[in-house]
Amino acid sequence: MRIVLSNAGPFIALGKLNHFALLGHLYPELAIPRTVYREVVAEGSAHGAPDAFLTRLFVARYRCTIVEASKSVLAGYAPPGRLDAGEFELLALARASQEVMVLMDDELARTEARRLRIPAKGTLGILVEAHRANLLTLDETELLLLTIAARPDIWISEQLCRRVLAELGRPSSSGVQFPAASDASS
Repeated sequence: MRIVLSNAGPFIALGKLNHFALLGHLYPELAIPRTVYREVVAEGSAHGAPDAFLTRLFVARYRCTIVEASKSVLAGYAPPGRLDAGEFELLALARASQEVMVLMDDELARTEARRLRIPAKGTLGILVEAHRANLLTLDETELLLLTIAARPDIWISEQLCRRVLAELGRPSSSGVQFPAASDASS
């Protein structure tokens, strides 16, 4: 069975959307690097982020494994570009594993995953997979994509959300209205 390692981005986005359960249903072998867990839970809690508490609950409820890369695994990985600590540990672990997929939203980190030939999926890919697995209807998926596009605290572009909707057969010309980010806060 394929192990899935997640970075902070999908955890934070799905926490803000209150859709953590999708991760548990889609990926029974889900793991999160200790550095990422600290970033999302410890640092998030210190800043009062409600998704930090949700992440802690999700990890306990779905028995998400917290993993830590050994010093030798970390020392054996030298990416060509700059990665944050969570992305670095995640890709070092993935590189040292077989049958692994990574969940990450950051484009530079995803480029590095492609360079390493490690399958990667972001938050939008998770939502599409959930739709295809009949965990979300097309209307629910569309609403989540519209919400992501409108929220300034989820750093996924409206353009990417539009492209995913079009790929699902719901082009923006079909009446889908993307609210301006300022509309979302009213």
